[in-house]
Amino acid sequence: MGKILCATRGGEVSYRTQDATIALAQERGDEILFLYVVDIQFLQKTAHAVRPDVVTAEMEKMGEFLLAMAQERAQKQNVTADYILRHGDIRKELTAAAGELNIDLVVLGKPTGEESTFALAGLEAFAAQIESETGTETRII
Repeated sequence: MGKILCATRGGEVSYRTQDATIALAQERGDEILFLYVVDIQFLQKTAHAVRPDVVTAEMEKMGEFLLAMAQERAQKQNVTADYILRHGDIRKELTAAAGELNIDLVVLGKPTGEESTFALAGLEAFAAQIESETGTETRII
């Protein structure tokens, strides 16, 4: 049994990626590790007085909820799933997790519009970077 790492952040695009990852895990007989990264760097761009600790705590709660939902969706389809929450830059944390956690496959969701964090070309470059730095197969689905 292998292990698939799937980064998630909620919303329709993440659900599509989760569904495809669950189907892939069923096909391969793998388990899934869902990853959510709390990144508060955006706070540096605001002029408003904001308490980073409060924002971080709220984002952690949201992340835990989204991860628990993803785990439950996988388990309802008889796929073993767990999750982890990390803090920092998504690129760094996803690459680190792939290298540290005995991951066999990293799954990245294909961007679908302007709201996407990554343009497809950037995502393809990121996938190649993960593979070169960790030796872990990375797919965009």
